[in-house]
Amino acid sequence: MTSASAHPDDPHYIHRTGWLRAAVLGANDGIVSVSSLILGVAAATSDREPIIVAGVAGLVAGAMSMAAGEFISVSSQRDSENADIKREKQALAQTPEEELAELAGIYESRGLSPQTAATVARELTAHDPLKAHVRDELGLTDALSARPLQAAIASGTTFSSAAVVPLLAAWLAPATAIMPAVVVVSIVALAILGMLGARAGGAPLLPGTVRVVGWGIFAMAITAAVGSLFGVSV
Repeated sequence: MTSASAHPDDPHYIHRTGWLRAAVLGANDGIVSVSSLILGVAAATSDREPIIVAGVAGLVAGAMSMAAGEFISVSSQRDSENADIKREKQALAQTPEEELAELAGIYESRGLSPQTAATVARELTAHDPLKAHVRDELGLTDALSARPLQAAIASGTTFSSAAVVPLLAAWLAPATAIMPAVVVVSIVALAILGMLGARAGGAPLLPGTVRVVGWGIFAMAITAAVGSLFGVSV
């Protein structure tokens, strides 16, 4: 279900939503969760070893969890899509006239005259009835279809790559400056992530950046406060 673009030099961004959502989610979670974990432990102890161990454990566990979670959730989405497509195949085989009328009604509801809608429905049905119904009745296209493996790889890879940032900051910073170093580096990383995500999706840079940084700071602050209050790693 692919089609040529009327402006190949300036493509739409919708085809990126599958991997972009998973990639931004993975990278954001990698920075926020690992930095928050490090800050929570650092607020409870000044010993570098448990801080680094907690960070590494968070990186590994988080990457596996993100990849598995994306694969399972997107697979469920794909199963639902396949079930709907199967139902459309059965309906087209059993009640083709009703399906043709339904398709014409969809086009009419979008602004076509009844005569034009009926003509379009007949011509598309003659060409590829299942494709027409999947696209216009179910709203499924190649760009928006579920791709579990792609989502899992994007999410797990970006989580690991992003989680390394606060972990390196904790490892390289002096023992007395681990918390401020992790905070500053994580905020910078979140700002870069927000800008990259907005740019990749063709969205304005400032709202996306502020959203990512703001929620990241909130998560880090809450976790550090819990670690400081109870004197235990969280």
